[in-house]
Amino acid sequence: MTAQLQPRPVVRINRPLGAGDPTHGARAKTGRAVEPVQRSPRLRIGLLGGSFNPAHAGHRAISLAALKHLRLNRVWWLVSPQNPLKATAGMAGFAERLASARQQSADHPRLIASDLEQRLGTRYTVDTMTWLRRRGRADFVWLIGADNLAQLPQWHRWLRLLALVPIAVFDREPYSYRALAGRVARRFAGRRYPERAGACLPGVKLPAWVYLRLRRYPVSSTAIRQERATGRSGGAKEG
Repeated sequence: MTAQLQPRPVVRINRPLGAGDPTHGARAKTGRAVEPVQRSPRLRIGLLGGSFNPAHAGHRAISLAALKHLRLNRVWWLVSPQNPLKATAGMAGFAERLASARQQSADHPRLIASDLEQRLGTRYTVDTMTWLRRRGRADFVWLIGADNLAQLPQWHRWLRLLALVPIAVFDREPYSYRALAGRVARRFAGRRYPERAGACLPGVKLPAWVYLRLRRYPVSSTAIRQERATGRSGGAKEG
């Protein structure tokens, strides 16, 4: 690929949610007024969706890597009201998970924890992305781990999603081989960008994706929940 990335000035738009967040005022099913993403020049925004049950250093590490390697202006953490592929058992309330995400991202001006999907009433990623594409004036990249690349064919209208947004996939053990040998990787092998060209991803012809092999973080939300549960029962030691 020979696409050239043109320098873009960084526009500061980071403000507290509810007081200038780029997605504040989105039209939810309750009929709230829409405030489109209206920025010039076009921002380059990474979207990291998930339950954040709870948010942790791994989410932050992926986001910082995305800012650097994809040359993004912002990364939005889209806290899901309820992932359709995950059980409700053991899932903390939305307010608690959003607070966790805000706590992890609070000290970095380019990370924004958002309740956009809760306000929109969207349940599926493709619906959230459709809304953003229709109303946004930004170039988006969806950020996922290797486990989600392997699982992507289970997502609602996943082919439509790939037609809406480029995807940056982050290496994650033990899913790497299954992800790169899986259905999505094989079907769209010709649309895969090399790591060194990841910065070209925002705004390219779709579908498009890149696989990033970066430093691995063994921490996971599941492990944190298990450790907390064990700690409450007196069987774990704080590290």
